[in-house]
Amino acid sequence: MTDAVDAGPVRAGAWPRATARSPGVARRATALAVLAFTVVAVAGVLLRPALPVDETRYLAVAWEMWTSGDWLVPTKNFALYTHKPPLLFWAMNLVWSVTGVSETAARLVGPGLAVLALLLTSRLARVLWPADPAIGARATLALSGMFAFALTGGLTMFDAALAAATVGGMLALVRALGSGRRRDWALVGVALALGGLTKGPVIVLHLGPALVLAPLWARGQAAVPLRDGARGAAVALGVGLALVALWVVPAALSGGPEYREAILWTQSAGRVAGSFAHAKPWWFFAALMPVLLFPWIAVPALWRAAAGQDWRDPGLRLCLVWAGSALVLFSLISGKQAHYLVPELPAAALIVARLAPPRFSVAGPAIILGLAALACAGIAAGLIPVGRAEALVQPRTMLLATGFLLAAASLGALRVRGLGGGVVLTLGTLLSLNLLVSLTASGSLYDSRPIAAAIAPSEAEGIAFYGQSYHAEFNFAARLRAPVATPPTPRDLAAWQAAHPRGVIVARRDKAHPPWPARRTIAFRNSPYAIWQVADAPQLEPSP
Repeated sequence: MTDAVDAGPVRAGAWPRATARSPGVARRATALAVLAFTVVAVAGVLLRPALPVDETRYLAVAWEMWTSGDWLVPTKNFALYTHKPPLLFWAMNLVWSVTGVSETAARLVGPGLAVLALLLTSRLARVLWPADPAIGARATLALSGMFAFALTGGLTMFDAALAAATVGGMLALVRALGSGRRRDWALVGVALALGGLTKGPVIVLHLGPALVLAPLWARGQAAVPLRDGARGAAVALGVGLALVALWVVPAALSGGPEYREAILWTQSAGRVAGSFAHAKPWWFFAALMPVLLFPWIAVPALWRAAAGQDWRDPGLRLCLVWAGSALVLFSLISGKQAHYLVPELPAAALIVARLAPPRFSVAGPAIILGLAALACAGIAAGLIPVGRAEALVQPRTMLLATGFLLAAASLGALRVRGLGGGVVLTLGTLLSLNLLVSLTASGSLYDSRPIAAAIAPSEAEGIAFYGQSYHAEFNFAARLRAPVATPPTPRDLAAWQAAHPRGVIVARRDKAHPPWPARRTIAFRNSPYAIWQVADAPQLEPSP
């Protein structure tokens, strides 16, 4: 494939600067893509509840930081929370300092960071291919049209923030290799620090390979000799460590030995050596590629363009090193979750933007979405059994309406074509799913607020959660200022009852629960949760 505009480097021997201004059409396309992404992400926040267990957990951690005033050591259910650094929780608390405590305001932080990642990706595209004035717009369209990015970008999780730090780091690295200035290398360190404060040392797996393998992908383009590059990398690492130390050192001293060991070892090298959770086979991420790269992976025109592309292009080589090395490294680590590779989606979007012909058919993804629309109709008609999920899609007429919306998104994508068609497909699908959650029982069945409202008045008397692990699902929704007790055994529960004669107990009816009638049953996470009053417990006869 050949592009209409030669997007090769401006000169050999130095990384080219983005000097060409995008034409008005490209600027409008970028603005429309960002606006559409923002509208759909904000609609998702307004239409669906905070989803357990991740979103409710992170809201709870931010809330406890707000109530305690301790910005150094995060807590979950008022106990040390060592799994994540505090940057996301800091951001949510900063927003609350302006808006007051608000679930909506806190949940807009994730979409805001996703928009930042979009803008940084557009800027990186213009730096990598400065002779192509429309590449930034195409990169924005490609990333906002990637379903996995659009989905995770609307959630209160760490992936959008980590993606923004990764793209920002790549942008600083390209500039540093072209200029050799310490200021640019220091910006690489800032990106490392922001990523580290977002999700810990894992940022090294996202940024490190591109830095180490710079001679491979930047050959003939970097103005910096290898020795000077090593010095620059040392500057970046030093700046990154120094900035992270501003939090790690006081937090380690304040949090005590347990917290110190967790943040300095257990949650970094310990996870690499042997995962404590999420263990998956080595081929897990490879098998997920069709999902992570949808819809672009189902577009034959892009595959044909890839076959005819000159892969010696430094920008494409950077994207391959960036995405490919992360795929290999995360596949070798036992702990795996689908969203771990979200920071590599901008690299895939840059490749798509570089390869994309002016107009191409998105018939493949549209057909897949059309089949999903037919499946919705089949479930609504009772032709496709869905088991326990049946309760989630009541009333069925809403599922039928969702099928029509998916079909409309599919037809719209076929009409628009190209990268814009992919954006219509993805954002239309995501908006349809959020509407489905809002208009069916799914929204209420995954809403923590009904149980939170029922137990909040009993905080002073005591609240216990029994029979399974508690992930602070109700702490923020109930605005609790004291921990929920989690007695692990019947004997521990009995001891807690004795100490809290007017307390309440939350448990699932289909698991271990108190042996007397519950006051109230509330469906949550499509399971029968109930609330027991300790005062209702039968009194044991005294021993003679």
